[in-house]
Amino acid sequence: MNYSKLFVAGVVALALGGCITLPTGPAGPQGATGETGATGYTGASGDTGATGRAGASGGTGATGDTGATGYTGATGSTGATGDTGATGNTGKTGYTGATGHTGAKGATTGAVVIVPAR
Repeated sequence: MNYSKLFVAGVVALALGGCITLPTGPAGPQGATGETGATGYTGASGDTGATGRAGASGGTGATGDTGATGYTGATGSTGATGDTGATGNTGKTGYTGATGHTGAKGATTGAVVIVPAR
């Protein structure tokens, strides 16, 4: 019996806690900004070293001689060109046969014929 009273009291407390709300208060003042520390000194720049001297350039080697040019051999003669044979005559063209007559055209009527679809 003792547990049932505690259970009921807990349920009532949860139900009432969800119904009662309080408004939030005003925002507090902003805190002060801290001071900036002093800037440190920059060290002195070191000296630049001396520039080295350029080495001596090597000499260019001697150019070799060009060999002698050989002679060109003689060019052979071109053979004679053969004659072209005579052209044959074209045969006689035959006659075209006479054209036949076209049959008479049938009369056209104004009747409309309806053919049912299959």
